[in-house]
Amino acid sequence: MTNIIDRIRLLFRKDKEPYLCFYRILGFYPRNIELYQQALLHKSSSVKSGKGRLLNNERLEFLGDAVLDAVVADIVYQKFEGKREGFLTNTRSKIVQRETLNQVAVKIGLDKLIKYTTRQSSHNSYMCGNAFEALVGAIYLDRGYEACKRFMEERIIRPYLNLDTVSRKEVNFKSKLIEWSQKNKFEVVFDMIGELQDEDQNPMFETLVKVEGIAAGRGKGYSKKESQQEAAQRTLKQIKEDPAFIEAVVAAKSRQEQAEETASEPPASPFSLQAVKQQELRGDESGLSSVAGTSAQTDRFDDVERIIAQAEEAAFSQEAE
Repeated sequence: MTNIIDRIRLLFRKDKEPYLCFYRILGFYPRNIELYQQALLHKSSSVKSGKGRLLNNERLEFLGDAVLDAVVADIVYQKFEGKREGFLTNTRSKIVQRETLNQVAVKIGLDKLIKYTTRQSSHNSYMCGNAFEALVGAIYLDRGYEACKRFMEERIIRPYLNLDTVSRKEVNFKSKLIEWSQKNKFEVVFDMIGELQDEDQNPMFETLVKVEGIAAGRGKGYSKKESQQEAAQRTLKQIKEDPAFIEAVVAAKSRQEQAEETASEPPASPFSLQAVKQQELRGDESGLSSVAGTSAQTDRFDDVERIIAQAEEAAFSQEAE
């Protein structure tokens, strides 16, 4: 009935095409079409609002991410009655992971509607998935939670995602974290930090992941493997979402490398020719060393975006079935 009323109203509008375009994707007509248009506006093509603020889809993406987690958790909870929390969490993660959302966005034609600069698209492989989350945020603001749930059930999961197949798909987060660490030459350690019991007195294990000695994700499970998987999954999420964590890891690695270099160098005699020359040049080079140090630090932190991108790829790429 609501769609019929909205369609009648649409007859009196001059700009029918955008509404029809979204109807084909959503299954209903937008009420506030500006929300949906903003959901497809990448930050590289931001526009100024009437209040002078830059408008893009980042805020809607933030909202949609949270709403999508809740909606998919609701769907999975009702679908798999009696399954444990760990199973439900893993199944939800497989549905809302960036790679899955990216593929779904392309299947519903969202990729053809996103506004972005060509340069930006060359290194943002999850732009479509991010826009999909923003679209869910727009649906929530325009129509509410139940509309988001219907959209996911009827327009996404039913035609494109088989929940039984998805739930059986194995994603080895520990392997992906190790692969990421080796690619970036970071030390990753899985520490078994405790044994505990659940409400039914069943034994459980707790694991803490450390990257270059920096504490990262924690995980619990009924086996050591299960606890390591959860800890690795949370670490990959932290790598992706927390740039400050990556900066701390990079800084820790740099300190370790400097300490190793210092330890491997033989101490210079204060009367050696090399020491005298170093003393003479110290004054002239003090300024240069400061600049060089700043440059090295800048170069090091310029790599943060690359590291985060590689973490996304490691965390959310799907294994062949």
